[in-house]
Amino acid sequence: MTSNPSYLIIGAGVFGVSTAYHLIQKYPDASITLVDRDAYDAESRVAASWDWNKVIRADYDDKVYCRLALEAQEIFKSDPLWQPHFHQTGVYWNCRSDYAQNVITNHKELGRNDDIIALPVAEARKLYGGIFDNADYTGVKEVLVNRASGWAAAGDALRAVTKRCLELGVSYVTASVTNLEFDGHGSCTGVKTRSGEILSATHVIVAAGAFTPTLLEWSAAKSGNPGLRAGERILAAGITTGMAQLNEEQYKKFKDMPVGFQGYTPAEGKPFIGTLPPTKDRELKWWGSKIFTNTREVLPGHYISSPPPTHDYNQWKVPGPLKQDIVEARNLWYGPESATWEMTKHRICWDAFTTTSDFIISPHSASKGLYIATCGSFHGYKFFPVLGKYITQMLEGELAPELMGKWAWDRQRPDSSQNVEYPNSEMKHLLEPAAKL
Repeated sequence: MTSNPSYLIIGAGVFGVSTAYHLIQKYPDASITLVDRDAYDAESRVAASWDWNKVIRADYDDKVYCRLALEAQEIFKSDPLWQPHFHQTGVYWNCRSDYAQNVITNHKELGRNDDIIALPVAEARKLYGGIFDNADYTGVKEVLVNRASGWAAAGDALRAVTKRCLELGVSYVTASVTNLEFDGHGSCTGVKTRSGEILSATHVIVAAGAFTPTLLEWSAAKSGNPGLRAGERILAAGITTGMAQLNEEQYKKFKDMPVGFQGYTPAEGKPFIGTLPPTKDRELKWWGSKIFTNTREVLPGHYISSPPPTHDYNQWKVPGPLKQDIVEARNLWYGPESATWEMTKHRICWDAFTTTSDFIISPHSASKGLYIATCGSFHGYKFFPVLGKYITQMLEGELAPELMGKWAWDRQRPDSSQNVEYPNSEMKHLLEPAAKL
């Protein structure tokens, strides 16, 4: 650490904001700046963590994430900053593998005695007034019910924590970043914005989610340092979410429901498909089964997966085939009764992935002063309260060896064949009309 460290954080989603929050509490006089293309209180943002609602759970068969999620969940339940946005509705998992037993084992080994049980299908589907009686139970071995989990009003919580950061002294710059800046020795010194402004700091933390590979690609070309590229490490991808407007009678039926998950295995070729309880506006949400890349030319001759090149990633322009994906996912939960529901919103949400769904929280090996904190793989939000704690530890070389290895920029990663959450489609192929045989 230098004697007068300063911090420039690219991206104001949960990775970036949590980092700013923990840094400003530890170093109240430090210069800490968040940079994002959207204002933190904008009506609409591209950040994956800006959303109507996100799942808050610790139902992990990976013991490391189970432990960290339990830590974060305690803060969601008790800290006055996060607690108003958390709803402890419980979760309901249709498990087609040994997932339930692995989760229960992890909780026991971590000393937790939460109300977490595995039930036979016939018994589970009677719960919650039978609202999941029409769900898809094909191949389901048992149902995991964890009453300690729930969901958060995601965008509201992100806005509240960002506002608190600003009150504590963090600066916020609304700007699009075009490339990282480097000194004559190849050390990262800051960023350049689209308007030509240079923002500088001793520590540059890229927490830009799905935009991260593109920013690194542009920066590699501009600086002449090809080692900056993400390469195979990070893959940007999107998923479609949809919301139905419930009438008063429907809302009464579903208002006390848990979060629902359809857990699939690699053999079924689907990711976890979830549904969340209705918001105060009576809107019930779920997401589709297609996690898709968007391979495009981000520089002449350089093709990577990157969100659409518009300011808002075209996130509200959801084509018919992706709306149909939402219908199919809806039917996996609610069956024929949902056919008449009024669909009010569709959004394409973009995030960054690794083949293992592990985060990357690490110094960048190709440049001093440059750090990467991203790859939520659509499961990062639940760690919002604690991500910054571990990112700060990484910045100061104090991250536990287990986490350092798991989140390293340069590490051996298995292929994605056993990861049901890894992108499974290319966006342009989903939009092509079906071939006539």
